[in-house]
Amino acid sequence: GLVIDGRTLAYALEPTLEDKFLALAKRCRSVLCCRSTPLQKSMVVKLVRDKLKAMTLAIGDGANDVSMIQVADVGVGISGQEGMQAVMASDFAIPRFRYLEKLLLVHGHWCYSRLANMVLYFFYKNAMFVALLFWYQFYCGFSGSSMVDQWYLIFFNLLFSSLPQLITGVLDKDVPAEVLIAVPQLYKSGQ
Repeated sequence: GLVIDGRTLAYALEPTLEDKFLALAKRCRSVLCCRSTPLQKSMVVKLVRDKLKAMTLAIGDGANDVSMIQVADVGVGISGQEGMQAVMASDFAIPRFRYLEKLLLVHGHWCYSRLANMVLYFFYKNAMFVALLFWYQFYCGFSGSSMVDQWYLIFFNLLFSSLPQLITGVLDKDVPAEVLIAVPQLYKSGQ
């Protein structure tokens, strides 16, 4: 592990030394930046995101973490004694740090799976609708006449765009939560 304080971090984030700092940080399992300013926190996240082309996650519990949370790809705010600024700036909010594992491994897996299915569903729904319009043009001789009334078109999109996604969002859990916690490697299955 690497523990670095704010004063040393100011030198490490200089343009001439940031590549060496990043090379050292890559060799460590964990890097702890203590007594650093909010700007330094966001600079570390930005450095990792830009130089390593990695997806970054920032977790914070106070107003001093807002810039770091906003720079990261995914921000998690912990509501607590330091206020709600981090929660308001984050993508996800949790009441205690101990819920982070469940947020990432369980809800992260389910969310990824649902989003992947939703993209496929919308692609096939729209492809079928366009195919129907295409074949209708052969039937009507490419006259440009309307195949369906506008109300049917509105109800088609309302029915096939909202209800299946609501049902999927509530009921679709491909793997039980207990299994996802016990086997964290399942998070990579969708990717």
